[in-house]
Amino acid sequence: MRFETMGNEQNPAVLFFHAMGVTGASSEPVARFLQANYFCILPTSTVYCAGQRYQSRADEIRQIELFLRERRISRLAMVVASSIGADLAAAFLAQTKLPVEHAFFDGGQFAQIPKNTRRLMTPFLYLAIKSLAWSNGKTLKKILWCGDESIKPYFIAAGRALDYRSLSRQMMDSLLDAPFPALPEALQKNSFWEFGSAEEHFKYRDAVMRAYPHGSFPVFEGHNHMQYQIRDPEGFAHMLRSIVERGTLPELPFLQTETQHGKDTNG
Repeated sequence: MRFETMGNEQNPAVLFFHAMGVTGASSEPVARFLQANYFCILPTSTVYCAGQRYQSRADEIRQIELFLRERRISRLAMVVASSIGADLAAAFLAQTKLPVEHAFFDGGQFAQIPKNTRRLMTPFLYLAIKSLAWSNGKTLKKILWCGDESIKPYFIAAGRALDYRSLSRQMMDSLLDAPFPALPEALQKNSFWEFGSAEEHFKYRDAVMRAYPHGSFPVFEGHNHMQYQIRDPEGFAHMLRSIVERGTLPELPFLQTETQHGKDTNG
């Protein structure tokens, strides 16, 4: 893995888990608006580190834990996971001994896919990610709902570094056809699993709600996958600060929240 940091390490720490097909730098736009008050940690998965070989999800967690120990991080104010980063983040949260105060999952990839299907998916994913490097980002709109110039560099860098064997190994121990990692009730109560109403990953919401019944499950009405984070990183960062500092989401015009009785209401 590679680790980038932003902010003063004496401040509360925020650990990011990035999406598929990008590097950890994809969290920089959000971290820029947090770094004055938080120590932001942006790992890049070994899958997208040239010259490195992905071993296992457990090894990725080991590397993160080692980095945190070396930096003498004794607690995390928040874990922020985007898309497939939710898979690694949930495994990390289930086993870390570090106190974690809050977690936010943005459009989490919570698919539970049989092993043979994941094996068949791998060459298609490899070509899709590699194509972004080969085309200098021109194919982004074919695999994502947007083709914003601002996010292309993260896809291009990941595509250039991607190794087929590493991606194959990642797919063999990610998105398992198995129960989600168990999380403590106290952490669930301080965690948010958010989905955009227009994104494909919205279909995982019911399964996540059953797995983590004490959590919060906001819906961003009319939003696509990671849309708020991509299009308004400052607003997204403000939302994360609200969670850490007040324990709640701020008022957002597109927000729906899950009530105690299971109905969605506008926030």
